[in-house]
Amino acid sequence: MRITDVKIYTDGACKGNPGPGGWGAILVAAGVEKELSGGEAETTNNRMELLGAIAAFEALKFPCRVQFTSDSRYVVDGLEKGWAENWRRRGWKKSDGKPALNPDLWERLLTAVAPHEVTYVWVKGHAGHPYNERCDALAVREAEKYSR
Repeated sequence: MRITDVKIYTDGACKGNPGPGGWGAILVAAGVEKELSGGEAETTNNRMELLGAIAAFEALKFPCRVQFTSDSRYVVDGLEKGWAENWRRRGWKKSDGKPALNPDLWERLLTAVAPHEVTYVWVKGHAGHPYNERCDALAVREAEKYSR
């Protein structure tokens, strides 16, 4: 089994919430960077944040040591604090019994993250972090494709 150190940076954007949205992701390994992006005509910011993370983790071809960096508390806390695992265990219900949002995407993300050894880093959005700013630009560009 090969283990590679990978840094993943992601962001999501939405013009209105819901509205046209986009996501961006950058993977960095062995000095090589790969940018990914996509969007949807009618979505939410949280769905775009999740899709950016999903796309990045699904791009990994074998188990890796990953440093995952995002400005989304929803995604970082959902994974790092085990919220999403608990929602899944309770049939996609939160601790108060209300339905967890975006179970389709959380299921995909949990599956995509599972083979990897992940550390989580939350960064403040729009605060000058170079990769977060680049991911934001990718996400906004994608959202604008659907805004016309």
